[in-house]
Amino acid sequence: MTPKIPISPTLFFLISTLWPSLNPAFSGLLDYEKNNVEVYRRVVPSVVNVSTFKKGRTWEYGTVEVPRGAGSGIVWDKDGHIITNYHVIAGVMGRRGSPGKAKSAKLTVSFFMDKVQYEATYVGGEPNKDIAVIKLKKRPSKLGPIELGTSKGLRVGQGAIAIGNPFGLDHTMTAGIISATGRQIESVGGATIRGVIQTDADINPGNSGGPLVDTSGKLIGMNTMIVSRSGSSAGLGFAVPVDTIKRIVKEIIQYGEVKRPGLGITLVTDEIIKRRFEISKGVIVGSVQQGGPAQKAGIEGMKQDRWGRIYLGDVLIKIGDTEVNNFDDIYHTLEKYKVGQKVTITYVREGKKKSASLRLKKISY
Repeated sequence: MTPKIPISPTLFFLISTLWPSLNPAFSGLLDYEKNNVEVYRRVVPSVVNVSTFKKGRTWEYGTVEVPRGAGSGIVWDKDGHIITNYHVIAGVMGRRGSPGKAKSAKLTVSFFMDKVQYEATYVGGEPNKDIAVIKLKKRPSKLGPIELGTSKGLRVGQGAIAIGNPFGLDHTMTAGIISATGRQIESVGGATIRGVIQTDADINPGNSGGPLVDTSGKLIGMNTMIVSRSGSSAGLGFAVPVDTIKRIVKEIIQYGEVKRPGLGITLVTDEIIKRRFEISKGVIVGSVQQGGPAQKAGIEGMKQDRWGRIYLGDVLIKIGDTEVNNFDDIYHTLEKYKVGQKVTITYVREGKKKSASLRLKKISY
């Protein structure tokens, strides 16, 4: 047996720092090239290819597994949790929003330089943030979670690196800069995702769910969408910030869902109805949930008589001190509160402004 030689922390630091310049593979490369090579080496084991399948029938072969979608994913922890975009797996969602419970659905994960297809199950997701968590049924012998950074304090102009599987070309690396911060994009759930990172690092179909890292290899975002007339990269890529991901993923792993506070109402978004009742501000309450916070506070929804005539109920105009005019306003305002917390809402009934206090209840969107 070869004896183990102890290495002091100082010596280990010097070796790890000087390794890129001592390694012959780095000979002749510029400093930024050496850094890119090193970042790829460290990050690529944490990047996976996520594929979805659903059983279908054909005349010739009978029941077969039909590919429904593919994208990228990120190894989150050593327990085998993988994060990806919700829209990557949306094509195999069951009636209750869970591909893991849909018998005809299948999720597979593959790693860099590993030909094995690992099956995964759905843990939970948040469509309004385009985040989903899946978990490997069987883990490889070595599983390296990505190193987490922060999206707070990112500056326009600093370097950004994306790794993913564009057009099925697995573990492709592209580099660029952070083009802007604080952007807003629409999620698959209908609400906007705020605080989004914009980058000019090439992002194409298949990159969705993959990491956007800084030049030290730390995760700063998850690549989510592009803006392009051709369908390919036009230098306008967007990533969900890692600080948002940390908060959402923690709840999904712990509870299988995101515990969001709700009012217990449905909203009327039809512009024709709003114009008919001359509603220019606020949100029309369509109905109230039986036993929900709004009903207990005396909020009333729209009514219809036996002749089909529709009568306006309450119009919600404020939650706390924040004005609300659509679902997106309500969604992001309620994000500031917790389940069980009391809040004052302001509404209009028959032209008169009223207020009510209610206790927020957990609700699924």
